[in-house]
Amino acid sequence: MSATIINLIIQLIAGAIGGNAAGAAAKDVSLGTGGNTIAGAVGGIAGGSLLTSLIPMLSGGAGGMDIGALAGQIVGGGVSGAIVTAIVGLIMNRMKGA
Repeated sequence: MSATIINLIIQLIAGAIGGNAAGAAAKDVSLGTGGNTIAGAVGGIAGGSLLTSLIPMLSGGAGGMDIGALAGQIVGGGVSGAIVTAIVGLIMNRMKGA
């Protein structure tokens, strides 16, 4: 498999986990399990890809999977998934209340 595909899968999974963690930690920004998963996955891919373009060492393109690159993809995808979930959840819940 291509390193790019592996990175996207890692970012997708980490983002979904980060989104669900953000929803569980702050009930006022939760979108429900499905919403948290989708928002987190989208945020994980977007944030992880942005982070990879800013820090090329995270791409892991040196011929094999580097543990540092793998950890960077997991952290980048998870954190950006949590951030996107929190922002989308805050906006959606404020719109429901208005």
